[in-house]
Amino acid sequence: MKKTVVFTAIFILLLFGKPFAHFQVIIPDKPVLNQSMGNTLGIKLAFMHPFEQEYMFMAKPERVGVFINGKKEGLDRYLIRHKNGKIQTWSLSYTVKRPGDYIFYVVPAPYFEPSEGRFIKHIAKVVVNAYGLESGWSKPIGLEAEIVPLTRPYGLYEGETFRGLVLFNGKPAPYARVEITYFNKNKELKVPYSIFFPQVVLTDGSGVFSFTMPKAGWWGFAALSMAKKKIYRDGKGYPVELGAVIWVKAEEIK
Repeated sequence: MKKTVVFTAIFILLLFGKPFAHFQVIIPDKPVLNQSMGNTLGIKLAFMHPFEQEYMFMAKPERVGVFINGKKEGLDRYLIRHKNGKIQTWSLSYTVKRPGDYIFYVVPAPYFEPSEGRFIKHIAKVVVNAYGLESGWSKPIGLEAEIVPLTRPYGLYEGETFRGLVLFNGKPAPYARVEITYFNKNKELKVPYSIFFPQVVLTDGSGVFSFTMPKAGWWGFAALSMAKKKIYRDGKGYPVELGAVIWVKAEEIK
């Protein structure tokens, strides 16, 4: 019986390709703030397949915060839970008090994926610039897994190239796999075959990758590695896929 199940699973993967890519989402309602926009940001948190627009259950994050002017501020107290059947997402509202680069981040609780026999933990961040003052978008903020932008991560047009440095435990990750997806709101983007998403690049020997964003919208970059420690569930140890994720928005050229 077990052999039949295994062969069936392999046949499905061969027929339909790799399972949809999981991404931790952290997306603000405004990619930048200027004087006409006020000072309030709404942040959306979800664990999902962004291109297919399929949401999953996201447990309460281990930690949510913002990094501004060299200091971290915890935002867990602002979290709002949204439940719809088996789907759970989170959001928060944040009031910006001064100009600068606000680096929002989320450290999620590990998600167990039975079909892959592993836990998934993607640590994600996004940078919002307030009122034009550039104050630290290119600096690491000390996350276990992190993509440090080498291209300013806001004020970008479609067709521009984004570059990032992948760090795991503070060290560059050479030849790491980076999966790239598009937040396909309303499913407006169509592709000829499922293999087109996620897009995949590797970092170079210095841990740097680049990708040209062909369409306006939010793009997610997830650099993947395996954590050194396993997570135990029902007495069995499972590997942990550790992801460093950053979200960047490309604007339409008008």
